[in-house]
Amino acid sequence: MGRPGFTPRGDRGGRGGRGGFGGGGGRGGFGGGGRGAPRGTPAARKIALEHNINLAEVTGTGRDGRILKEDIVKHVESLKKAKEEVPKPLDQTPIIEKPVPEPIKSLPTPVRIPPVIEKDTIEPIKGFRKAMVKTMTASLKIPEFGYCDEVDLTELVEVRKLLKDSAAVKDKGIRLSYMPFFIKAASLALRHYPLLNSSLDEPCENITYKAAHNIGLAMDTPNGLVVPNVKHVQALSVLDVAQELSRLIDAGLRGALKQSDLTGGTFTLSNIGSFGGTYAKPVILAPEVAIGALGTIQALPRFDNAGNVVKAHIMQVSWSADHRVIDGATMARFSNLWKSYLEKPSLLLLELK
Repeated sequence: MGRPGFTPRGDRGGRGGRGGFGGGGGRGGFGGGGRGAPRGTPAARKIALEHNINLAEVTGTGRDGRILKEDIVKHVESLKKAKEEVPKPLDQTPIIEKPVPEPIKSLPTPVRIPPVIEKDTIEPIKGFRKAMVKTMTASLKIPEFGYCDEVDLTELVEVRKLLKDSAAVKDKGIRLSYMPFFIKAASLALRHYPLLNSSLDEPCENITYKAAHNIGLAMDTPNGLVVPNVKHVQALSVLDVAQELSRLIDAGLRGALKQSDLTGGTFTLSNIGSFGGTYAKPVILAPEVAIGALGTIQALPRFDNAGNVVKAHIMQVSWSADHRVIDGATMARFSNLWKSYLEKPSLLLLELK
């Protein structure tokens, strides 16, 4: 028994109420009461409180087993590491076994067919082709230049639509294409620029201005490329040109063109548009000095005079000219005049005689 009014040290429960950092029982599991409770430094107790750690679970490394700050830090790290090492639950997704493919049956051995080795074939160059070889060989000696432009044929499309259904055309059984208009417009422009309807002699000493406008049309036939020409276009109407052109095309397909149909040309047009072409670099047919290649007619967007986008029928034209006698400005002026007749077909009426 102690002295009256003296409480033994181990029984002082008042201090134990501060949680298990010292004495008897009190706040939440940080230590039990009595002398057996683990002791810790103030820093250690603070960290333990922050991490909700029971000091009884920590092994102290200080004097007399005192729990140091380092012991709490080490204990916290060990708890984190233990959480990370907890194995994840196994995937419970059922495993679907893929069907095993059946073994491929052996294919029959292919029969080897020996390649057929054909012999080279020699074909003599003759007829129209021989004449074309001679003409093209001479043409490639000409120092030529090119000039390109586009033509708006919107009005001409409407005019042709009206004329081809007229009695004057149907009664004669004529197929009125655009080519008669192109040829007649070229003849009218040649009247103003006769230099393009001329020829140059081999010594390059004389230029001959041709009186007749014998305008040729490059034509694809079973016998190869031929260039028959419509004679005296300057004296013919558009309908006359269409009629003569129909005769030449029919004769060319039948291989019945005459020598007179193929000679005497003074100016040439090539309709590459019939094959879907747009631009070309046509080769001059010597002794002529100019040629034009006409592209396909396309419906394209264009701006009108008011700035509105409208549907227009556009054709590209590519000219080649002999630079020994024709300069670029002359070619451009001729092209602009020819173009004006086609863009405004009413102008053709003013020039016809």
